Parts: sequence; structure tokens; C-alpha cells
Amino acid sequence: MSDMMSDVMLALRRCAAVYDGATVISDATTSLTRAGLAARVSGFAEELRSLPQTVGLLGENGVEWAIAQLAGWLAGKIVVPLPTFFSGGQLGHILADTAITHVITTAGARELALKLGVAPIGVSLARRETFPQPAPGGGQIIYTSGSTGRPKGVRLALAQINESAIRLAQATHATREDTYLSVLPLPLLLETICAICVPILVGARSHFDGTVAAAVARGETNGIASAFACHRPTTSVLVPQVLAAWVEQLHADAKRAPGGLRFVAVGGAPVGAELAEKAWSLGIPVHEGYGLSECCSVVAVNRSGRRKPGTVGQVLPGLSVKIEDGEILVDGPTLMQGYLRGPQAVRPWRTGDLGAFDTEGYLTVYGRKDNLIVTSYGRNVSPEWIEAMLLADPRFAACAVLGHGAPQLSALIIPSRRGAQWFAKAPRAHVLMAMTLACRQAPSYAVPRDFAVVSPDEALRRNLLTANGRFRRAGLAAAYAEIRSSTAVMSRGRLQEKEMTA
Repeated sequence: MSDMMSDVMLALRRCAAVYDGATVISDATTSLTRAGLAARVSGFAEELRSLPQTVGLLGENGVEWAIAQLAGWLAGKIVVPLPTFFSGGQLGHILADTAITHVITTAGARELALKLGVAPIGVSLARRETFPQPAPGGGQIIYTSGSTGRPKGVRLALAQINESAIRLAQATHATREDTYLSVLPLPLLLETICAICVPILVGARSHFDGTVAAAVARGETNGIASAFACHRPTTSVLVPQVLAAWVEQLHADAKRAPGGLRFVAVGGAPVGAELAEKAWSLGIPVHEGYGLSECCSVVAVNRSGRRKPGTVGQVLPGLSVKIEDGEILVDGPTLMQGYLRGPQAVRPWRTGDLGAFDTEGYLTVYGRKDNLIVTSYGRNVSPEWIEAMLLADPRFAACAVLGHGAPQLSALIIPSRRGAQWFAKAPRAHVLMAMTLACRQAPSYAVPRDFAVVSPDEALRRNLLTANGRFRRAGLAAAYAEIRSSTAVMSRGRLQEKEMTA
């Protein structure tokens, strides 16, 4: 491992002596050189030293957020990102759980901080030309939305974040020539590592498209294709839903992704093989990966020139991953310290994910162990496996497969903007055929034979979705039955009306 890639803070300290005039970090209003970034991080860190050990971070994607994140670490603070896509109740839970009294805020987030009842600390752009030794104790507490409204805090030391960034930089062959485009919200740990840490380690450039990231946080993806066409990056990270939107937009406009793209990592949820194939055909170099916050975001990823479709690639160097009774177990230097207010993490960490290795060491992830569906015929099905296939159809924005204890599987579907009109008019047989075609790589027992459609607004009203747009598994069967029943009643009513007017 080279000395150049030994530590994010060390790499940033080296930036303080570089006066080449090249922009290394930018957003719509601000551009900074290496020396400029280091000076502002150093200056703000000095202001943060008197604050409590644990501080919040709230705001929009951009240079201010990056300065705040880095300055917090430099000052030895434990930084707690506060996702704006969380509900007020979830944010209140995080503040109470961490006992945070001070929150670093970007320019547009001060009012929200005041509403949450905490003291906002604006991001200062004051310069300090000398770069100090990092104070001990820096780290991060990450809250993921999960399936309930009370997420758990994952405790990570800066050393663990460094290890993850170094290994990811090596696996993706990141270089000084790269330009990273950030379109996912920075409260996501993976985005922090990829948009801030990795570029600093290798001397690459990062650009934050705050407008698109804010839209993505709201579940809107209309501007994704234009963002890539405008900024023309070499690398980026996406979640499957954003990738699907990009593919749909390129297809609709008969365009391809901009030249120069060399690596687009996709993770956070299963990526359907058909979606990935479509992306590659349009010039998007998709590389599937797998990880979780408890393991500092990345465990395995496909490499350039060594990608195997249908897998999440090979394990990052230095990590130990094994399969025990079908479950993925992880150990290594990126494993979390533990949950906040909980014991130290048990090694190896039982991820709760089901998976398997092939003979070449490529990992396939089947889904969550606790989500496993067992039909009345005794067939085992991981719902995420089938959901990824269904989401390859651009008419599906989100879906959940269910059917535990039933003779066949069903799907609860949220149509995409493009698919809403089709679902409103399509005969039932056509929808079933579309699902069968999407799942043609699955065995017949794993293909849903029934479905119900729910609008995004109705799904939110029923509290069926987590803050980041995933279905809550708990209580889904009862909600499906109710929606399916009401749909059947409406269909019978329309049929009777037609018969009366015939």
C-alpha cells in the first residue's frame, strides 16, 4: 500500500503545499484548488475544536458540506450526518440518541436546524495556511433508514473510513486523472467515501451537482441524464433506481452516455442483469458492488475488465468474507466498532444477507435472510432477487414481492411516471405477461402470479415506504390484501357500469 494512499488527512495535508491552480472540488457556485481546500478545512477545524465531541451535519451536497465533513474529522469530532430525506421523527430520534446540541449547517439548512431545536453552526470559509496534526477521536455515526422509524447508529472511526477509501480506490483504479460526479445525497456513507475521501487520496477532482442530489433525495430522477451530459465525469456512484432512470432517459431521447466514463459503481440494492445490460449498451460502464454501513459501505465490487454480470464482484483486499449456512459473514479492518449504545461488534459480522461464491471468488447476493419467503410448496425465494428482475422494466418504479406461506408469489407495484398510464389501461393479462417476461431467468415458482398497483402518494399515505423509498416488509401482506381487494371492487364496478351502458 503506497504512502500516498495511507490516510485522507495526510493526503489533505499534502494538498496544502500544492499551488498548481487546478480545481479539485467544485459545485455550482464554488471552485477550490488543493491548497484552497486544505486552507479552508484547516480554518474551519480551528473553529470547531471547542464544540462537543459529537456534532451533527445538515445541508445540501456541495463544497460547504465537504469542508464541514473534513474539518470535523480534523478537529477530532464524531460527525453525524442528518439526512434531509428522513422524517422529522427520525431526525428527532437521531438527535436524542446522540445527544447532539450543535449541528454544522450549510447555507440552506439553518432554518431546519432551528426547527429541530439545535444550535446551527454555519460553515466558515476562513483560511488557515498551516495545516495542523489531526486531533484524535475523529469518526462518524451513520444512521440508515432500515425498515422502521427508529434507525440504529453505526459507529465508525476515521481509521475504518480510511481503510475503506483506500481499498475502494485500489479496486476501482482511481487516479489523479479522474473527475467524480456526485449525484447521491452525501449523508450516505458510500457517497462520502467516493465523493470526498477517494478523490483526496489520489488527487482527483470532485464535482457536486446539488440540484440533482436534492431531487434524488426526494425520489426524483428527471435530471440525471442531463447532469452526466453536462459535467462529463469519468466516475460516479449510483443506486439502481437512479441508474434505471438514466437508462430510460437515454433510451427515450435516443442518446448514449457521454464519452470518457470509465467506472460507474452501482449498489445499495440488487441490480437486475437486464438493467445492467441495457446500461452497458448505452455506454454506461456499470460495475455492481455490495456492502453495508456496518462494514463501512463496501465489501465487494466488480473491477474494470474483470466484471462478471449477475455478481457483485470479488471481495476488497484485506477483508475476510465467508458463507455460513448461506449467510454472508464479514471481518476485517473496515468492520464497525458497534452500534451506538450497544456492545462492540462481534467478529465476524453476520450481515443477515444470503449469498454464495463461485469458483473464481465472485460473490452473488440473493437477499436478506430475514426476508426469505417460503411458499406453501416449500420453495425458498429471496424477494430481492425477483424484485431486481421486475425493476428492469422501466414501467416499474418500485415493487415488493411477497407470498410467505402462500402457494404462489404476488407483487405490489408502484408504477414509474412512464408506466402510470400503461398500468391504468393495461388488461390484467398484459401486466402478468410483463412480469413473466421480466422474470424469464427465474424458475416458474419464483414468478409472481398476482399483483396490485399502488400510486406513490398512496404508498406514502399508508406508510409503506422507508425514508429512502424502499418498501417496509413488516405489515406488507396485510396492506397488499387490502389494496388488492379494493382494486378488485373497483374493477367489478367498472365492469357493471359497462354492462349497463351496453
